[in-house]
Amino acid sequence: MASNVSGTPTDTQVSPRPFATGWTVFAAVLMIFGGAMAIFEGIAAIAKDDLIVVTRNYTYQMNTTGWGWIHLILGIIIVLAGVALFTGAVWARAVGVVVAGLAMIANFLWLPYYPFWAIVLIAIDIFVIWALCAGTTRTSLQA
Repeated sequence: MASNVSGTPTDTQVSPRPFATGWTVFAAVLMIFGGAMAIFEGIAAIAKDDLIVVTRNYTYQMNTTGWGWIHLILGIIIVLAGVALFTGAVWARAVGVVVAGLAMIANFLWLPYYPFWAIVLIAIDIFVIWALCAGTTRTSLQA
């Protein structure tokens, strides 16, 4: 029990809310959506190499099957971290920032193969990183 300047007692217990709120929910939804898109992108690259346009003389050229596995693994990790954010897991926020950064780099290197899809996923990764760094778990004062 605490008291204010006038000397009257007040109850200022702060109770944390375990569920994600605000920007964290926004980040979790974007992570699940972006991760699902990365999974589909990876499956498309693994399943059929001629589905993806391969450019000549690209500095970071790699077999599209290899890129497919990279996108598939990153997509699965992003979806799992996004689902974990809904439970309020603190580790999911850090994992989300790191994996979204890695996915952003992978999609930047993927630009010559599928430009539109890569740009959309880069934008989603930017919003995810911003939302995870800006949002915190909301606490409320009980009177």
